[in-house]
Amino acid sequence: MSKAVLDSSAMLAILFDEPGAEKLNDEIMADAVASMVNLAEVQSKLVAKGQHPDVAWENVLSIANPAEYTLEQAKTSGTLVKRTAPFGLSLGDRCCLALAIALKAEVYTADRIWSGLNIGIPIHVIR
Repeated sequence: MSKAVLDSSAMLAILFDEPGAEKLNDEIMADAVASMVNLAEVQSKLVAKGQHPDVAWENVLSIANPAEYTLEQAKTSGTLVKRTAPFGLSLGDRCCLALAIALKAEVYTADRIWSGLNIGIPIHVIR
């Protein structure tokens, strides 16, 4: 496992210098990727908070490399719905997990509820 997959909450923690962001060190961030779905989520949050869309997009792309959302990941995202329903995971959350499953990568999140997930990939909660 060489890549780190960031979910929206981890990217927002970095952008807003929130607790836990310091755990995403240079080694983790060197190969960090994010699903295009999660990039859209972060873009939405930044624009909603008043950032100009172009500036927000530059900020989003400064965090993680974009990863295509594939047909197989779409299937995996839908398949995960029953296993993740007790944790209240969104479609964006499941897209993040589907990417990590496809890449056999580790996931980084700021959402503590993810610590109870057991879906065959390492999940690191940063706060």
